[in-house]
Amino acid sequence: MTVLPPGKRAFPFHSHRINEEMFFVLEGAGEIRMGDQTHAIRQGDFIACPAGGPDTAHQIINTSTTAELKFLAVSTMQSPEIAEYPDSAKFGVIARHPVGKYGKPEVVQFIGRMDMAMDYWEGEDNA
Repeated sequence: MTVLPPGKRAFPFHSHRINEEMFFVLEGAGEIRMGDQTHAIRQGDFIACPAGGPDTAHQIINTSTTAELKFLAVSTMQSPEIAEYPDSAKFGVIARHPVGKYGKPEVVQFIGRMDMAMDYWEGEDNA
């Protein structure tokens, strides 16, 4: 369960190339940005966010000045994942490995911009 304070955003405006997300509003009201549209949300709303590009980008915002917005978030949690952030022109790549060293999950994550890319052979011996 996510509890979003008044006036706050739950996460940056983003889309997923692999995973689907769903949200169920338990309490409160606010907005969801989806693609190039904004929709009011309130208690009892169920929101499905399919995988895709900028047209499926989403962000939940608590527009209240006094009340919390509470919702459940569910994801397909496939790995690896690529997320894109249209507002900031960033992307993220994340891979979760269920069991790593010492029996704990391992996570490899990178957030950057396309202009940060380097050549495939950068720093490698190509003799």
